[in-house]
Amino acid sequence: MSTITLKTVVFFGSARDVTPPWGGDSRLGDRIMGWVTSTLACRNGSLGSDKITHDVSIIDPLEVFGKDGALSGFSGGELRSPVFMMKPDDIPQATKELADTIKNADCYLIVSPEYNHSIPPALASIMGHFGGSNYKCKPSGIVTYSPGPFAGMRAAMAIQVLCHELGCLPVSKLCGIPAVADLFEADGTPKDASHRMLKQLPELLTQLEWMAVAMANQRKATGTF
Repeated sequence: MSTITLKTVVFFGSARDVTPPWGGDSRLGDRIMGWVTSTLACRNGSLGSDKITHDVSIIDPLEVFGKDGALSGFSGGELRSPVFMMKPDDIPQATKELADTIKNADCYLIVSPEYNHSIPPALASIMGHFGGSNYKCKPSGIVTYSPGPFAGMRAAMAIQVLCHELGCLPVSKLCGIPAVADLFEADGTPKDASHRMLKQLPELLTQLEWMAVAMANQRKATGTF
């Protein structure tokens, strides 16, 4: 058995950084990200006789749009300067490194809440800073969440369209987590590891890994279109 290590980029959709007056988490998604990254680190996937592991890079809007972040200063969350419209010599080094991380990925995982029944602006901005040539011919998976019962599913539908346009085709399996604070501790540890809602992510990853390996093989054989 050989090991295939997938370069997996995880986009975090939330830039929330404030505790609401009624209390609770400043960013509820930190619980989900803790669970997702832990799941990826412990993942023992297989594809035929090959073992599948993940080399994970997290792209967090609080970091990339924050002080000295890769998309701060020259651009920002409002997407003043899409990177693909800039002259190469004008692109900051940190931005080039972020672009390389995205371009060199084998697959993408988008972890996002739902804002106003749609995509959070921070997520659309981060992904939209980079042209489709960075994403094309690779798969993506979508994980959404909410404090209430609907699990961010309306955002998931909109994110699917975004991923299609960028060329990182979403797998059919979705992972939607409702009532996050009821299911996870603050660090992302499940309160009940056998809860049925937690079965969604492994099923999504199985599809993502299959597609990532298949598309990597095809890129190697023929290049991209």
